[in-house]
Amino acid sequence: MSRSHVIALDQGTTSSRALVFDRRGRIRSSAQQEFAQHYPQPGWVEHDPRDLWTTTRRTALAALSRAKLTGRQIAAIGLTNQRETTLLWERATGQPLAPAIVWQDRRTADLCAQLRRRGAEPFFRARTGLLLDPYFSGTKLRWLLDHIPGVRRRAERGELAFGTVDTWLLWQLTGGRVHATDVTNASRTLLLNLRTGEWDDALLRRLRIPREVLPAVRASSEVYGEVSAVPELRGVPIAGIAGDQQAALFGQACFHPGMAKNTYGTGCFLLLHTGEKPVASRHRLLTTIAWRLGPDAPLEYALEGSVFTGGAVVQWLRDGLGLIKTSAEVEALAAAAPDNGGVTVVPAFTGLGAPHWDAAARGAVYGITRGTTAAHLARAALESIAHQSADVLRAMEADCGHRLRELRVDGGASVNNPLMQFQADLLRVPVVRPRVTETTALGAAALAGLAVGFWKNRAELTTLWRTDRTFRPVAKTAVTRRLAAAWHRAVRRTKSGGT
Repeated sequence: MSRSHVIALDQGTTSSRALVFDRRGRIRSSAQQEFAQHYPQPGWVEHDPRDLWTTTRRTALAALSRAKLTGRQIAAIGLTNQRETTLLWERATGQPLAPAIVWQDRRTADLCAQLRRRGAEPFFRARTGLLLDPYFSGTKLRWLLDHIPGVRRRAERGELAFGTVDTWLLWQLTGGRVHATDVTNASRTLLLNLRTGEWDDALLRRLRIPREVLPAVRASSEVYGEVSAVPELRGVPIAGIAGDQQAALFGQACFHPGMAKNTYGTGCFLLLHTGEKPVASRHRLLTTIAWRLGPDAPLEYALEGSVFTGGAVVQWLRDGLGLIKTSAEVEALAAAAPDNGGVTVVPAFTGLGAPHWDAAARGAVYGITRGTTAAHLARAALESIAHQSADVLRAMEADCGHRLRELRVDGGASVNNPLMQFQADLLRVPVVRPRVTETTALGAAALAGLAVGFWKNRAELTTLWRTDRTFRPVAKTAVTRRLAAAWHRAVRRTKSGGT
């Protein structure tokens, strides 16, 4: 029986999904299941590790069934995952020792601040490309080792296993036979040397992490092992792993230096491929590993910038202000105004992300008059998403020394045509939306298919990516410059200490 399809398992922050792709990169079927979020204390966010596994397993089987396929028709499985979420379990039993600490969790803020006060951030930044922030996995693992009685000694004896979500799922799928991660997820831990692609002993010492607890670091595209724990998929190779944003970059076929993608979700994540040498950012962007395509292939790198509040500003219009009943209504409401009426919205609800990095900033609305309407607010709110993304992309261009040629887009808000048009007008480059906007899952499938020869090379993968619509700049440059200037004035006033 022909192995004619690839499954992508996309384990996200609020739900697990599985998608079946055919040889032409088309989605044959999909399944999705949400799971519980736990907030035991202010600033703490946790998941039950069993939920991550059971929902992944169920959606995989549901997608397989809906496609009317058997495991014998699946060439490979690719994994992509919420990054930085941290788990610790017993090697002998596979039992978790604590809830998973989610990437959003802030419990290690004091530890990060302590390390910064000791002058450690330049050391970590030079070796990892990251900032000292609770976002990353290393301080979360340190917290588990420090706060669960007896755990540190057990970890040093090799009895325990640490992993991000990809490692946990790989362990489960292979029945505990494989304890490994890929370079993209490893590069988000504060423990990996960005240039060697290996765990760094100096970093481990600084965070007091025993090497015995760490998974093996492997390429993003290679055969890790075979499924043994799911009878319907027994023997299918797990052949691709990447963190969600790197998987989206790969799914967008951004294979060459200078190519970039933006994912418009609750926040926005922008990645720019920078080639085989890491680019150190002068604008507090993150330098990260994009992927490694095979054990002997070179590492490839990206610059990354995150916008904290993207699509969440539309949720605020809906839930906080009651201006719309559903998120889909925002497009029509914004279109009811010919412009923003002089209104600028800075949605710094949880601070400002890259390139500003001001955690103390809070949201503000400027330029309100007696004539301001709900339509003006909606239009300004949508424009804020594009303005924030433009700030990150301009910082990336400054770091790399060349202008962007086009921006590839995906995520829920990428279907909003006025927003994409305004983004193109601001950037003065084409904004390109693909037919398959499930680019994270497509990237995971592509990495897995590449490893087993389902697809031959990147040239063939490029043919899977097809344009749905290209938005070209149409607004006058003087107009967009005036809007950008108003935005930057508002941001300066919104920052902590701003006037």
